[in-house]
Amino acid sequence: MQTSELLRKVRRIEIRTSHLVSDVLAGQFRSAFKGRGMEFEEVRPYQYGDDVRSIDWNVSARTGFPHVKLFREERELTVMLAVDLSGSLGFGTHAQLKRELAAEVAATVAFSAIRSNDRVGLICFTDRVERVVPPRKGSRHVLRIVRDLLAFEPARRGTDIGAAIAEADRLLSRRAVLFVVSDWQSRGLAPSGAEPWEEALRVARARHDVIPVVVRDRRERELPAVGLVEFEDEETGERVVADLGSRAVRERFSRLAAADAQLLDDTLRRLRCEAIRIETGGDIAEPMRAFFHRRGARRAR
Repeated sequence: MQTSELLRKVRRIEIRTSHLVSDVLAGQFRSAFKGRGMEFEEVRPYQYGDDVRSIDWNVSARTGFPHVKLFREERELTVMLAVDLSGSLGFGTHAQLKRELAAEVAATVAFSAIRSNDRVGLICFTDRVERVVPPRKGSRHVLRIVRDLLAFEPARRGTDIGAAIAEADRLLSRRAVLFVVSDWQSRGLAPSGAEPWEEALRVARARHDVIPVVVRDRRERELPAVGLVEFEDEETGERVVADLGSRAVRERFSRLAAADAQLLDDTLRRLRCEAIRIETGGDIAEPMRAFFHRRGARRAR
């Protein structure tokens, strides 16, 4: 990618995600992930999305403007983004590649985190961890993360989500929020018939708040009736020709895709992991807003 093109893409994502964070997700990230600590830290002006139960009514009455109490636990989180850069993320048929969508989602999470004064780090992975950016604060750090996600050329093409989760668990010495951004399309199953990453996710969830982010393209669940088409596996290079003019071929593909999706859903439900699901070319604001809102509502109960 040429430097000028990369800078344009980084700037475009910065503008889109900053607008999203400011206008749609303001305060919701904080409500979804911040706890109420026991040690008082400070009082600051109320922001949209803050828990109304944290309002300091005495200070609010004196100043004439709502203020909220902050506690020690709310002071700082570590947010780690584990982003899949394997070959399958180079696919996309609707306005953008899955890799570009993954970068946009990661940027949205990162900008939301730094607005809450949290640290953000990055793990880029294929079938091995290929790059680690330690957690830090600040907008310039987030822009570096976005640039890496768009420009980094991985050495491998395969996928090993379990290895990435296990490495993140090893690197994070304290409890953190781990967003795993991938298409979650694994090759094969574990000997038990489960997803190959299931055990790694189970172990990581004992220490961290793990959020799966599933990025997909609609053509991964349904194919158009366009006649003979040659497909190439972006991870293995294997090629196959299929007659998409055949309804039987298209229906068989849809059944297999639905079975894979059901296995993913069942596994995440069993592990009590709620995923954020987003498709290329679609709106990322509503799925993320809805997820943060549900998380915040559950924490408030």
